[in-house]
Amino acid sequence: MSDTAKPTLLVVDGHSLAFRAFYALPVDSFVNREGQHTNAIHGFLSMLLSLLAQEKPTHLAVAFDISRYSFRTREYAEYKGTRGETPPEFIGQVPLLEEALSAMNIVTISKEDYEADDILATLATRGAAEGYRVLVVSGDRDTIQLVNDDVTLLYPNARGVSELKRYDRDAVMERYGIEPEQYPDVAALVGETSDNLIGIDKVGEKTAVKWINQYGSLDEILAHADEIKGVVGQNLRDQKENAIRNRRLNRLVTDVELPVGPADLERRQINVAAVREVFDRLQFRTLLERVLKIAAAEGSTEALTSAAAVDDSGAAQLAPVVRTLVDEELAQWLAKRTGPDASPLGLRVEIGAEGITGFGIATLDDSVYVPWAEGRPDYAALESWLASDAPKVLLDAKRQYKALATAGLDLAGIAFDTSLASWLLRPSGKSEDLASQVYAVLGETVTVSDPNQLLPEVESLSAATEAWYVLRIADALRERLDEGTARVLADIELPLVPVLARMELTGIQVVPTVLADLRSRLAASAAGFAAEAYREIGREVNLGSPKQLQQVLFEELGMPKTRANKTGYSTDAASLADLQEKSPHPFLGLLLQHRDVTKLGQIVDTLEKSVRPDGRIHTTYEQTGTSTGRISSNDPNLQNIPIKTEVGREIRSSFTHGSEFSTLLTADYSQIEMRIMAHLSGDPGLIEAFNAGEDLHRFVGARIFHVEPSDVTPLMRTKVKAMSYGLAYGLSAFGLSKQLRIDTAEAKQLMTDYFARFGAVRDYLRSVVEKAREDGYTETIFGRRRPFGDLRSNNRVLRENAERAALNAPIQGTAADIMKIAMVDVARDIREKGLRSRMLLQVHDELVFEVADGEVEPLTEIVRTRMGGAAELAVPLEVQVGIGANWDAAAH
Repeated sequence: MSDTAKPTLLVVDGHSLAFRAFYALPVDSFVNREGQHTNAIHGFLSMLLSLLAQEKPTHLAVAFDISRYSFRTREYAEYKGTRGETPPEFIGQVPLLEEALSAMNIVTISKEDYEADDILATLATRGAAEGYRVLVVSGDRDTIQLVNDDVTLLYPNARGVSELKRYDRDAVMERYGIEPEQYPDVAALVGETSDNLIGIDKVGEKTAVKWINQYGSLDEILAHADEIKGVVGQNLRDQKENAIRNRRLNRLVTDVELPVGPADLERRQINVAAVREVFDRLQFRTLLERVLKIAAAEGSTEALTSAAAVDDSGAAQLAPVVRTLVDEELAQWLAKRTGPDASPLGLRVEIGAEGITGFGIATLDDSVYVPWAEGRPDYAALESWLASDAPKVLLDAKRQYKALATAGLDLAGIAFDTSLASWLLRPSGKSEDLASQVYAVLGETVTVSDPNQLLPEVESLSAATEAWYVLRIADALRERLDEGTARVLADIELPLVPVLARMELTGIQVVPTVLADLRSRLAASAAGFAAEAYREIGREVNLGSPKQLQQVLFEELGMPKTRANKTGYSTDAASLADLQEKSPHPFLGLLLQHRDVTKLGQIVDTLEKSVRPDGRIHTTYEQTGTSTGRISSNDPNLQNIPIKTEVGREIRSSFTHGSEFSTLLTADYSQIEMRIMAHLSGDPGLIEAFNAGEDLHRFVGARIFHVEPSDVTPLMRTKVKAMSYGLAYGLSAFGLSKQLRIDTAEAKQLMTDYFARFGAVRDYLRSVVEKAREDGYTETIFGRRRPFGDLRSNNRVLRENAERAALNAPIQGTAADIMKIAMVDVARDIREKGLRSRMLLQVHDELVFEVADGEVEPLTEIVRTRMGGAAELAVPLEVQVGIGANWDAAAH
C-alpha cells in the first residue's frame, strides 16, 4: 500500500510541546479574564490546528506526563534532577489544554510510571505494524530513535512550535550522520543535560558519531574500548557505566499497556458547543474561528451556524477586499467615517526608499489604499483628515509622523499606538513588527516576504490590510489595559509621540572642528599610553585582545587571577580596576588609561560620523527602549557622554545653536529620584530637608554622623550620597563597601545609622518588594506598571535580581513619567505662545533648547513652570536653568 493510501496516525507529546509554546509566546500577552495565563495553550492549539490542516491525520492522540516521576527516576534518582520548578505562570495551563482537546474530541492519554514519550513510542510502533503512516510530534530528541520508513518525527525549531522540522530516515542521516535507531547510543555517550544524564567527559557529538560509524553500536564501542587511544579513550573506560546507564534510561518503551490502540484514535466530530464554552473561558476568539472552520469542513451543521455567527459579530478572520480610492470617492469615504461619534480608523503610512508611496486606511469591515503623489491637488480631503483630530490607530506612530512631516503633511488625532500599548503591557519585551503583533495578540499568522530575497516569493500585504490588522490589534490590546495603564498611554505616551518626532527632525547643531581636534588629541593620547605600556613589558601586544592580555597579566606578570570566565580570566573594566587597586602595576595602569581614551575617541568618532548634511546630529529617541519608562537615545547615543570629565565637557562644547538662534538653554531636575523617594516614603527627615531648601546629602550626613551641617566633610557627603542612591537600587553593605572602598563592617554600620535616622525609607523599601510580590508588579504614582514575575521564582538569582529591580522601579518610573509630562507641557506652551525656540535634546533628567532672539525670559518661565509643576509631590521639584553658547557653557 502506498503512503498516500495509508491512514495517518498523528501522535503528539503534550507536555513537551506545551512547554515550548509557553517559552515561545509572551506570558503577559495571554491572560484570560480570571487572570489565568494561557500562552502555552494558545501556542499548542495553534500548532495543532496547523498540523490538522497540513497533514490531515485520520487518527490522532495527545500524550501527557502525569508527573516528573517514573520508573526511570526510581532507577536513577537524579534523572531530570536539574530541571527547575515549574514556572508559576505555566501552572494550571495543562488541565485547561486537556479540557480544550476533550471538547475537540481528541483523545488524550497518560500512564502512571511512564513518560509521554513511552506512550508515543508504543503507539508509533503499533501504528507502523498495523499499516499506518505515523507522524510523531515531540520536542524530545529521544524520539529520533522512533524514525523509520513508516514513522516521521516532526520536531520544533528554536523559535517555538510554529515551525516543525520533518525528520525521516534521510533527514536524520543528513543531520547526525547515523541511522535513527543509533541515535540513543550517541546520546548515551554524549549525555543529555536536560535529563541530567552525564555522559563521557570530552566526548561530544562528533566523537560519538565517529565511534558509532566505526564500531556500529554502543555495545561494540565498549567491547573495543581498549583500542581507543588518548584521554577520551581513558575517560570511556573509566566512565563506561555512565553510558550504559544512559542507554538504559533513554531507550523508549514500545509495549506500554494502553487503554486504546491506533484504531481507537480515529478522528471524531468536534463538539462545537463544548469548544465554544471552553474557548470563551480562554478568550480564544481567533482560534475558535479556526476550529469552527475545521468542524464545518468536516460536515458539522452546528459548526456552520456557529461560524456564521462569529463572522456576523464582526470578528471575521478574512481581511476585507482592498479598494483603491482617490479624488471625490476618497473624500466621500472619509466623510462617512469621521465625525464627533466616529470610531477610530486604522492608518498605515507606506514608506519607500524615497519617502511616502501610499496610505492604508481601514475600519473593521472595510479598507482602502491611497496611492501618493506629492503635490497633487486632489488629496485635500486626505491631508485635511490627517491633520484633523479625527481618531487614528497606528503601529509605530513616531516613524510615520516623521515621514509625513518630511513630506510636508501634518498628523494629529493619534488615538492609539499598538507599539506603545504592547510595551506598556510588557515593558521588558522587545519592540515588535506587525507580523509579530498579529501573532502575539491575535494568534494569527501573516505571511511576510524575506527581506533578503531580491525577488520576494510572497506578495507583501497592502498597507490597507496592514491598517486593518493594526485596528484589530488595538481593539484586543485595549481590552487588556487596566485603568492606570490606559491613562499613562493616553495622557503621557501618546502626546509625547509628536514631541519626540519633532526633536528628532530638528536635531542639534555641531561644530565639526571641535570634534576633529578632540579626536586627533585622543588618538595621540591613546598611542602614547600604548607605547608606554609596550615598554613596560618589552613588546607589543593587542591591548584589545582578552587572550593576549590574559597571557601578559596572569602568566608573564604573575598578577592575581580575576574571576573566571569561558576564555580564562576576566579582563573587563571592573575586574581590571579592582585588580589595579589591590595589586597595582604600571602596565595595568597604562592599559586602563588607554582604554579610557580609546572609549572616548570612539564616542567622538561616532558623533562625527552622525553629522548630517545640515550640520546637525539627529538622534533617535526610543520611547519603548527601557522597562522603567525612561527614554533612551540611539544612532548616536547622546546619553553616554561623560558629564563630569574634562573630555566630556569638551565633547559637549561642540553642541551649539543654529545661526538663526541666539543661545542654548539647559534645564535639569535636581535630585529628582531622591525627591520622589521622599514623597513615596513620606520620611519626615527627607521632606524637611527638601522643603527647607538645604543640601540633601549634607543634611543627611549631619544626622548620621552627629555633627552640624557645616561640619560635614566632603568625604562624609560622598559616603552619604552613595548610600542614599544605592539604597534605592538595592545596594548591599558589601556593594557599598566596594563602591566607597571601605570595610564591609563600616558600610553595614553606615546603613544601620542611616535607617535609624530615616526609618520611613527602610519601611518603604521593604513594602515595595512585598507589595510587588503580592501584586506581581510595581506601579508609579501615575499608574505605570512594571511586571515582576520572577519575585516568586524558586531560582534565587532570578528572585534577588527581581527584588533589586523592583525596589527602584516606582522611583525610576515616576521620574520618567514626570520628565515626559514636562516635555509635553513645555512643547504645548511653546507652540501656543508662538515662540520660535525649540526643544532639541532630552538626556537623563535634562532638557536642551535652542533659543530664538528675545525669547530667553519667556522660555525660562515656561520651562520652570512646567517642569516644576509636572507632579504634585510632598517636596518641590527643583529645576536648574543655564544659558550658554554651547551645551557645556549652558551647564548649571
